[in-house]
Amino acid sequence: MASFFDRFKSIINTKSQNTNEQYNRAIYNWLGNTIVWNTENDETYINDGYRKNATIYSLVNIITKAASTIPFHIYEKVNDNSYKRYKALSSGLSDANVMYKANMLKKHALVELEHTELHKLLERPNPAQSYASWISELIAFGKLTGNRYIYGIGPETGDNINKYTELYVMPSQIIEINSGGIMKPVESYTIEYNGTYKIPAEQMCHIKDFNPYYDGTGSHLYGQSPLKAGLRSMTTNNEATESGVKFLQNQTARGILMSDEGDLNEVQAQQLKDKFRRDHQGSKKAGDIIITPKKLSWVNFGLNASDMSLIEQYNASIKDLCNIYNVPVQLLNNTESSTYNNMKEAKKALYQNCVIPELIKIQDELNRWLAPMYGDNICIEYDFSVIPELQEETDKIVDQMSKAWWLTPNEKRAAMSYSHDEENSILDDYYIPANLIPVSGEPIDMPEPQPAETNNIDKMFNNNFINKEKIRAFVDAYTTRDEAEERAKEMGGNGSHTHTYDGETIFMPFKTHQEYDEALENNKYHYGKPHDDEDEYKAEVSSRVEKALKKKVLDHNDSVSAKSKKTSLGTLKKVFNRGVGAYNTNPSSVRPSVSSADQWAMARVNSYLYALKNGKFRGGKHDTDLLPEGHPMSSKKESKAEGYDDYPQSATNNAKRVKNWIDKYGRGEVDGMTTIGLSRMNQLIAREKLSLSVLKRTFSFLSRTKGGGYNRINPKFKDTPWRDKGYVAYLGWGGESMLKYAERKLNQLDNE
Repeated sequence: MASFFDRFKSIINTKSQNTNEQYNRAIYNWLGNTIVWNTENDETYINDGYRKNATIYSLVNIITKAASTIPFHIYEKVNDNSYKRYKALSSGLSDANVMYKANMLKKHALVELEHTELHKLLERPNPAQSYASWISELIAFGKLTGNRYIYGIGPETGDNINKYTELYVMPSQIIEINSGGIMKPVESYTIEYNGTYKIPAEQMCHIKDFNPYYDGTGSHLYGQSPLKAGLRSMTTNNEATESGVKFLQNQTARGILMSDEGDLNEVQAQQLKDKFRRDHQGSKKAGDIIITPKKLSWVNFGLNASDMSLIEQYNASIKDLCNIYNVPVQLLNNTESSTYNNMKEAKKALYQNCVIPELIKIQDELNRWLAPMYGDNICIEYDFSVIPELQEETDKIVDQMSKAWWLTPNEKRAAMSYSHDEENSILDDYYIPANLIPVSGEPIDMPEPQPAETNNIDKMFNNNFINKEKIRAFVDAYTTRDEAEERAKEMGGNGSHTHTYDGETIFMPFKTHQEYDEALENNKYHYGKPHDDEDEYKAEVSSRVEKALKKKVLDHNDSVSAKSKKTSLGTLKKVFNRGVGAYNTNPSSVRPSVSSADQWAMARVNSYLYALKNGKFRGGKHDTDLLPEGHPMSSKKESKAEGYDDYPQSATNNAKRVKNWIDKYGRGEVDGMTTIGLSRMNQLIAREKLSLSVLKRTFSFLSRTKGGGYNRINPKFKDTPWRDKGYVAYLGWGGESMLKYAERKLNQLDNE
């Protein structure tokens, strides 16, 4: 009898198949410590079915061949809600639209992993089988007997004690379930083959089909074979074939020709037979008239195939067997309905009604029994998007995607099974048709800068000072000639020109406005420079910008009374410099209407002041760490938290990969990591909590590194990736999964 410790282990074992004791008492009340006998005759289904019946053999092979071509992928779950929605969409009937939506959810719910131990195990489940032969065998046993058994074998000691290194499909017709009574209805499994061999229940994954037959003996613990319901159809099919063979073997004796006038002796009978063959056989005498001097009679004792309805019964039994397995009959070379369109729809129905449900059943059981050994959030998913029969015509897809303005170009690429274009960040932006406006009819107030029209320059001033709020981020209009000429020198030119606003004269850089526009277009000037690691832009602002920022500080602080809504010149300088840095380091994110770094940076300042005063941003959130601590949108309160350690395991695995390279080849050959990078790598390996500032630096570093193309191995280092400095640094900081995690976490903190 099992010890208390053994029972306790089974309770906490997440893979345990033990059911609740109260349920066991209701269902297994008369079940003792005995073998649960299988009432199904699985030998019959295999011998009289797969081995003897050509129809069943063909059906099983059609299913297994189609299923074995669908690839699997290993993922880490990063968003449970999106994953649930993805599962709900991908578990039913799939058409193109459903698959597109599922792929969008999948992108947010899962992060794909590569080269994991689970990959290695499934790609070569055991030394004797590849994945294709392994999955074909598993599905074939299920379709014949209603039961699939996977036997997992792993080391009994060492670091991998709780992981399997080999997986075997066990022959279901020789497996018996051993009961441990009410406390443990399934205690072990017995193989009766050249002796008896017992396997603990924890090492066996039993995937069974539904069996409604509850007879009190536990027989429902076995799955019901599809051929249980189709036994008569299988028998009819076999008998029709047998009768046809016998008919062909005995068709020479069709009946007896007798004389009505008396018995014929043996010599006369042979003479009569020879005369008939001589005078009336052959194509030249077909349709000839037979004249005989004696009265003869014919006794028929043979039936032809039409008389016995063999063909009709055979075809009917084939259709029944196809229905049982959810395989369209056209795929068995049924010429009555095998047109091109029918075959195309038949192949689609095969996947939707048979192959995909079968693989989802296996996938879910592997995620319950096998995947948790390799990580709490690890899961196995089949990629059904590769099935050509489920794809709509290309022109229809292109037309749908071209009208879907609510999707980014990269999302459209994903929907059409193309890879994510990481080199062009503009493909991650939304492109909205210009003719769309809100239902309210009100204009959209966006913080990004807008182009200044020459003929509207005169509308920019009020009370001898520029009202920059009317044209956001416009900082090149002045009330004195000296300021304008100083600005012209900064921009690489000279002189100034004037405009009139409400009777007042304003000054702008360069002798003409055309020269000013050309200077902006050529972008001959900018402030600041990219930082190296600490995500700050240290450049000083010009006296002109500082004067404008001082004015904004005074005007803003006069308009608010709460301390948590006031600001300082130093804070606005930081916001401005960050805007300049964003303009210079990520120009693809800047709208085409923005013509200078100052313009972009001052728009950021205006957006910041709006949020500081009103408690909300006009558009996307930014610089929340610079908002005063008492401000409702400030993220400073988050910086006091202990940190975040819920980053993906794959980020740790990436860091470990770099650490292994360093240990194996040395820092002299693996020199892509700085001191700060090594510190970050060790933090990820140790699963330490990361502070908010570290999280922001990590996101910034990975974004810049990816933007430089270092998220991919340089082709010249294809065989020696540890020598690719950029790629090593990208992995050491956590790689793609860490970048997505940091982006998601920072967005989450901004929205709180």
